[in-house]
Amino acid sequence: MSDNPSSPLLGSADRPRSNHSHHSDESHEDTPLLSRSDHTPRYGGAEDDDEDEEIIPSPAATSLRSLQNGHGSTKSTKAGRRWPTATAVGVLGLLVLGIIAGAFFAPAVVEEYTKEALVIEPTSLSIDSFSSNGVKARVQASFRMDASRVKNKHVRNIGRFGTWIARAVESQESKVEVYLPEYGNILVGTAAVPRVVVDIRNGHTTAVDFLTDLEPGDMEGIRQVANDWLEGRLDQIRVLGKADVGLKSGLIPLGTQSISESLVFEGNDIPAIPEYNITRLNFREVPVDTAGRRGMAADVSLSVVNSYPIGLTIPPLGFDILVPNCNDNDPYIRLADATTATVDVEPYSDVVIDVGGIVRELPQDLLQTCPHSKSSPLDLLLGDYIHGKDTTIFVQGSNPPDSDTPDWITKIISSITVPVPFPGHTFDGLIRNFSLTDTHFTLPDPWAEPGSDESNPQISANIVVIAGLPKEMNFGINVTAVNATTDVFYKGEKLGELNLKKWQSAESERIESDNEAQLRITSRIEDVPLNITDDDVFTDVLSALMFGGKTIMLKIEALVDVTLSTVLGELVIKEMPAEGVVPVKPISPGGGFSNLKPRIGELKVLSTSKTSINLQAHVNFTNPTEYTAHIPFVNIHILNNGSIIGDATVQNVDIIQGNNTNILVQATWDPATFGGEEGAKIGRELLSQYISGFNTTLTFQTHEGSIPNQPELGKALSKFLIEIPAPKLSGPSPGDDRDDDDDDRDSKPHFINSAVFHLFSSTAVFTLLSPLHYSTIYIDNINATAFYNHTEPVGHIDYDLPFKVPPGTSQSPKLPVDWSMDSIGYEKLKKALGGELKLDASGTVVVRLGQWREEVWYVGSGIGASVTL
Repeated sequence: MSDNPSSPLLGSADRPRSNHSHHSDESHEDTPLLSRSDHTPRYGGAEDDDEDEEIIPSPAATSLRSLQNGHGSTKSTKAGRRWPTATAVGVLGLLVLGIIAGAFFAPAVVEEYTKEALVIEPTSLSIDSFSSNGVKARVQASFRMDASRVKNKHVRNIGRFGTWIARAVESQESKVEVYLPEYGNILVGTAAVPRVVVDIRNGHTTAVDFLTDLEPGDMEGIRQVANDWLEGRLDQIRVLGKADVGLKSGLIPLGTQSISESLVFEGNDIPAIPEYNITRLNFREVPVDTAGRRGMAADVSLSVVNSYPIGLTIPPLGFDILVPNCNDNDPYIRLADATTATVDVEPYSDVVIDVGGIVRELPQDLLQTCPHSKSSPLDLLLGDYIHGKDTTIFVQGSNPPDSDTPDWITKIISSITVPVPFPGHTFDGLIRNFSLTDTHFTLPDPWAEPGSDESNPQISANIVVIAGLPKEMNFGINVTAVNATTDVFYKGEKLGELNLKKWQSAESERIESDNEAQLRITSRIEDVPLNITDDDVFTDVLSALMFGGKTIMLKIEALVDVTLSTVLGELVIKEMPAEGVVPVKPISPGGGFSNLKPRIGELKVLSTSKTSINLQAHVNFTNPTEYTAHIPFVNIHILNNGSIIGDATVQNVDIIQGNNTNILVQATWDPATFGGEEGAKIGRELLSQYISGFNTTLTFQTHEGSIPNQPELGKALSKFLIEIPAPKLSGPSPGDDRDDDDDDRDSKPHFINSAVFHLFSSTAVFTLLSPLHYSTIYIDNINATAFYNHTEPVGHIDYDLPFKVPPGTSQSPKLPVDWSMDSIGYEKLKKALGGELKLDASGTVVVRLGQWREEVWYVGSGIGASVTL
């Protein structure tokens, strides 16, 4: 064999080889291919057993010797006639001497020439048939001698001359044995090589085509070498081939040559596991026994690149599919059995392999939790797969499906475990739609332990997810429970974390469509805590919901644990990545809060001080959103003109969709304490405007103490000032007949319901309406003037004796009136004697409620006044 890279034994001449492959120094140079051995039979069949035995010279030798010694013919007269014979004999002698020199005196030169000039180019190696002991292989190759490859000029010339003379060499039937010296000199296999004739002249090519019987050798040794190769421990390997080959050139026998050749393969010379591509993968349900039990079948098609000139037909084979256990030292777990169909392998072409596997049941070892871990071997396997990581399964031979498969093949593949990388499959982009319905919010519980779920805002809702199913999943699947750790994002910024660490019941329904199969998953989540991680992002979200008036999109990125019900039983897939977009409708669809339509019902004074009134009221309002909420506790500041004038507290309130009635609210009116002197002034002005029926608004703002244990949340919400019209006071029913069509009066507070002027006694009696249901209001002083047509004075009242205004409707005492005699207003009043006149009023009133006392101004219009004597 040649050690030149361009002439490998198992590769084409132009195929590159590693520089590391070389002939071993242990090649037996004392047994050259065309050399002569002293123990080799001579051409005549005699052996040199006795060197002292007399040698009878041949006629040719005698003639040559006689010519050399000058003892030719005694008759010189015959010299002229016999010169052609002498010339022919001389040339023949030279040829014989050349053959003797080449064959007997220069064996090392011929061997060196043969090694360097020999080029064998295998064109095809195919398996003709399998037998009970081995295989019959067909070997096709081209053989030639290329003198240009020989570097030494003298070796090249002698070699070309010798091979030109010999012309061809024929090898007899022989048996080649291949050993591995580094593995205890185990026998890898044997090959029976038939008679082969090759032309050894320079530049002449011989096409070699023969059948050979290959038989495997030591099975245990083959298994050991194969496992070292599969596990990456085979850095280099030395192969030793031995054969006793009988040779002859033409009619001249060259004897039996004991050939021993050693080759070292390392680096790229050692074949790697061929690359493959999964072209088809399909999972489906199949019956596994006659009792109706079903299992999971996997149909796989592989495409493998055959980069060698090898062709064969592989019979059907059986395999066990193994998966890793908890630790590397633990035995593999048998998961499935698989079979292959007949595989046709063509040289230098892609090979298609169809594999069918069946999982009959899930082994208990696969489901048990590993020591010092919360995961099972199945969790570890699926975890890598669904995160797109390549997993490794192991394939080991087993009983073949076809009884015609030779036993020796089964023994070999059963002793070898092959690691097979299995590409992962990410589930990104499978969520087609994600929606929340019947959403309910719960504010933090003020009495919850810090860090607990109840100390954070909580969400309850119906989740509906439409997910696309991978096309290879063609079996029944039902989602029965889910939990997840979810990150929530708004415009690319993280808002917070939604932690569904408790299992939530779920159900699913498979939806078939033309393009893909989908799974509709529904689940009701209850009281899931939302941990706000970025207050600025939370502020942006609330701003968009409260004032944007449009639906916003929140992106979720989740690691989902799913409980699946399949034919193999109940499976738990942990930390499956999922993404989706959740549309959230605005809290205030109109971009404001006027549509809340607040209205204060029953109003009750709880306590008073010199500057404050503590109130309790039932509030009615409309929730225009689709959301509901539970408020354990919240305290909010009440502002006007930028100054805090009081606060309001709500506890254990459930907000529903639509009308909300009798929501209990406790409030404190104390402008002086909250806002100082400026606050007291603003509060007095606000109260005067309110009782006068002006359009007034209240501003509500959270603060750090609004939600106990959540100061950051209260601070974030404080950026939003919610302004709503001051609620209309609804006092006790006045019990009189009023003009219900008077919309202008109905839209304003009605503290003065009517008045009666007595001309003769110069007094006036007012019918008053108190908004309080339980407490009595005292009027300590009145300084007011009545007008006709807003500008014409009618009379003036200045009264400093206190009188009370009980809950509901009451009448004031007769208040003295100082008439404006010369005014047009007084004339109009007299003309209305016995009838009614619409009057206006303005003035100041000192009001007292318990310990609280305040002077306010009042402006009223359209007061119905009756005129009597």
